[in-house]
Amino acid sequence: MTSAALEDLVVTQAGPDDWPVIGGWAADEGWNPGTADGPAFFAQDPEGFFLGRIDGEPVSAISVVNYGADYAFLGCYLVRPDLRGRGHGLTTWKTALAHAGTRTIGLDGVVAQQDNYRRSGFELAHRTVRFTGTAPVTDVPADVRALRPADHADVTAYDGVCGPADRPRFLAHWLTGPGHHAVVRRTGDRVTGYGVLRPAHDSLRIGPLFADTPEDAQAVFAALAAEAAGREVALDVPATNAAGIALAERSGLRPSFETARMYTGPVRPYARERVYGVTTLELG
Repeated sequence: MTSAALEDLVVTQAGPDDWPVIGGWAADEGWNPGTADGPAFFAQDPEGFFLGRIDGEPVSAISVVNYGADYAFLGCYLVRPDLRGRGHGLTTWKTALAHAGTRTIGLDGVVAQQDNYRRSGFELAHRTVRFTGTAPVTDVPADVRALRPADHADVTAYDGVCGPADRPRFLAHWLTGPGHHAVVRRTGDRVTGYGVLRPAHDSLRIGPLFADTPEDAQAVFAALAAEAAGREVALDVPATNAAGIALAERSGLRPSFETARMYTGPVRPYARERVYGVTTLELG
């Protein structure tokens, strides 16, 4: 590549075949994306990923994934390190943001970018803290079990109560992705918590971890930790959920970095107190 002039940058939609580039850059930043995240991400919005290229070579990326008519989530905002500071990221950002239309946009912003996001109209909702450490070995309650196909409809409905948008297409892949282990806790016929463990570049990732009560969250976490079998896990906990922070600390996990959940406008009410671990920092 002989030129990196801003006018040479061409931003187009990215496809699933481009995910290894985007996911690789995210891994290089230490974000530890899941090894099978791509298909679930593109299932939610096949048109929501963008790459900036110079002379056909990828140099920047971003995702603006739409959920229904009112909400979108921005993630994967990346510029190749050797070409930062030249405006390529901002151009890619402006091109992709149009995809959201009039929807409220959410994101989980790294500390270094939060002032830039504020200038772009994003306002802080809460901090999110990543906790990492060796999964503890504890007893698993008998009423927590691996997810079955018959559970999918109830878990999808439960998931919708725990977030600002419904996402059935995403969950259809997320709950059954390669290496993904999903568990559910039921009280009678009612779901009281569920979670997913998945392989990632540097450690196993837990997300989401949604539960009615701290006891439900502990039970679901115990089942996921048992599946992890003493390997390192990472859990992203909203700082506003004191019980979630306590669960992570009690389990021997320690803070490793933080982000900020930010929105450009209002989102529908949801059960924030049930969010003990966010699903991903890329898609919310």
